[in-house]
Amino acid sequence: MKHPVQAIAAAIALAALCGTARAQTISDDVVKIGVLTDMSSLYADATGKGSLVAVQMAVEDYGGKVKGKNVEVISADHQNKPDVGVNIARNWYDNEKVDAIFDVPTSSVALPISALTREKNKIHINSGGGSSDITGTQCSPNTVHWTYDTYALSNVAGKAMVKRGEDTWFFITADYAFGQALERDAANVVKEAGGKVLGDVRHPLNSSDFSSFVLQAQASKAKVVGLANAGGDTQNALKQAAEFGLAQSGQKMIALLMEITDVHSLGIKSTSGLIVTDAFYWDMNDETRAFSKRFNDKVGHMPTMIQAGLYSATTHYLKAIEAIGTDEAPKVMAQMRATPVNDFFAKNGKIRIDGRMVHDMYLFEVKKPEESKGDWDLYKLIATVPGDEAFRPLDKGGCPLVKSN
Repeated sequence: MKHPVQAIAAAIALAALCGTARAQTISDDVVKIGVLTDMSSLYADATGKGSLVAVQMAVEDYGGKVKGKNVEVISADHQNKPDVGVNIARNWYDNEKVDAIFDVPTSSVALPISALTREKNKIHINSGGGSSDITGTQCSPNTVHWTYDTYALSNVAGKAMVKRGEDTWFFITADYAFGQALERDAANVVKEAGGKVLGDVRHPLNSSDFSSFVLQAQASKAKVVGLANAGGDTQNALKQAAEFGLAQSGQKMIALLMEITDVHSLGIKSTSGLIVTDAFYWDMNDETRAFSKRFNDKVGHMPTMIQAGLYSATTHYLKAIEAIGTDEAPKVMAQMRATPVNDFFAKNGKIRIDGRMVHDMYLFEVKKPEESKGDWDLYKLIATVPGDEAFRPLDKGGCPLVKSN
């Protein structure tokens, strides 16, 4: 018979061991990922079905299991409405036992989803939303901003254009969180580089008529008309700018967020010469081409940076769970931050304490029709900008986590 002290010590040790075993397990015996995206509106090509497929591909390539437990992927359309998105996310977390929400384009939806995820102590990996506030004043220990943001888009393209002498700007801006952040960040870059902002005009999300906005830009006589919008809004603005002859009158158009699906939809003739900032291009190397061919076979178009980023993010998330043996959010986040990102999307990428995944960004120019060798042969590389130069410095975003770190 054990001495009472020995018995107590053994009981304590056993309890500690059981506690450790419980801590290092997969909740509900499944890792559940929710892809919350735009399936039906102006961002559906850049995100949508392709975002879901990218996550599914990553899970399948990982073997469909982590630590012997199934990985399940569900999806929903947030319709670009914050209330719809938050209600879906709340139901997923409270009732569907979702561990992590991926994608979430449209910053006005992404920001409250990030806040809700922190409240529920789950994980949000954002690829589709753009506002740099996601890792700035509204940063969260539970959110990673994976692919791009308004600061990087503005910083890479804005500096390059002002340096070339295109130093007076007018903005046509989508009137919601993303567009406002994109204009703000681009205007700051232009001014810091020695340029001037001559004016701006705001348009509603998902606009079809840009004529009055284009005419105001034309009347400004600015050398550069910056489009601080995305998706269908960017396409419509470019089409109508061409109809009004902005390029012929000497003004340079820049789409601050332009996906390869937008360029393909508009056609190389009407987009030739456009400057584009991007985090990914399918034809960079053998790795990007291999992934993109598989993706194209499933979806019918080459992946956007958002979709390629989601494959990368999903794989990194699953690797983190595999490494530590649990899907408990704080531990998974710590492991993801501690592990460099090395795949076809990013080399030596790193996740900072503010949630920003830092990686190289690229400046492209859309090819002339005679330079293109195929349907998706659209870009030529102008510059590779190292991540630490492309993204906002850690101490400049106003993230409260930086002060406490």
